[in-house]
Amino acid sequence: MSLLDRFSLGEGFKKYFEISSAFDEESRNAVFGIRHEVYCEELGFEPVRPDRRETDEYDRHSLHCLLRTANAPQTLVGCNRLVLARPEDPDYPLPFERTCAATINRSIIDPARQPRGAIAEVSRLAVRAQYRRRKGETKAAVALSDEDFGTQNQPRFPYIPIGLYLAIVAMAKREGIETLFVLTEPRLAEHFSKLGVKITQIGGPVEHRGTRIPSMMDVEAIIKGLRFFVKPIWRAIEAQVDAGYTAPGRPVFDTPLQSGG
Repeated sequence: MSLLDRFSLGEGFKKYFEISSAFDEESRNAVFGIRHEVYCEELGFEPVRPDRRETDEYDRHSLHCLLRTANAPQTLVGCNRLVLARPEDPDYPLPFERTCAATINRSIIDPARQPRGAIAEVSRLAVRAQYRRRKGETKAAVALSDEDFGTQNQPRFPYIPIGLYLAIVAMAKREGIETLFVLTEPRLAEHFSKLGVKITQIGGPVEHRGTRIPSMMDVEAIIKGLRFFVKPIWRAIEAQVDAGYTAPGRPVFDTPLQSGG
């Protein structure tokens, strides 16, 4: 990537990728299929399902995004989800609240005491193997490393993982979410600081498909703090996510939801 391209990340993203909210049944099934391919068949994190769809109890009150290649024939690349509080049972814990129950530092923040409609969790990032096949990435559903950003003389940009994260931020903004929680690899905060994104660790590490750290991000601060060169890709992704909200099909979570996946 040239230095000029680095300041045109929005055009670069649109040239290669397309991201959308997965509100319709076909898109959600594509999300569940990617997750099954990555989490069940490839990495063995979850059991293989006869229908080849990886789902859990949280999908009933989650919003999903789906990343494809931009040019025909379009190929599925990856997915992500935003886990919301249950409208019929807002005190029901988010996934990380269970996993990190013993390690959360509640003097920093106690998720259980936050307005439940204003918090959500970033969860189930998955990128298909052919789009992340690099040394050290074979045992991770998605990965970021220093080399993804290149050097001063040879800059690069990790369109796929950053695109998936920014899409969830765009969805969180639309949903009125103020605080995002994420359970992720220890070095994510360092990588995201290159973009102007502050991630605050809120507890000790846990073993969950590798060492993971519970952290939080402020949605408004993310958007305001993005570095100059990241803003074009943010605007491109936000526009694509917003377009999905103009079409019918966005799930409504204001009535009791059925349990199960």
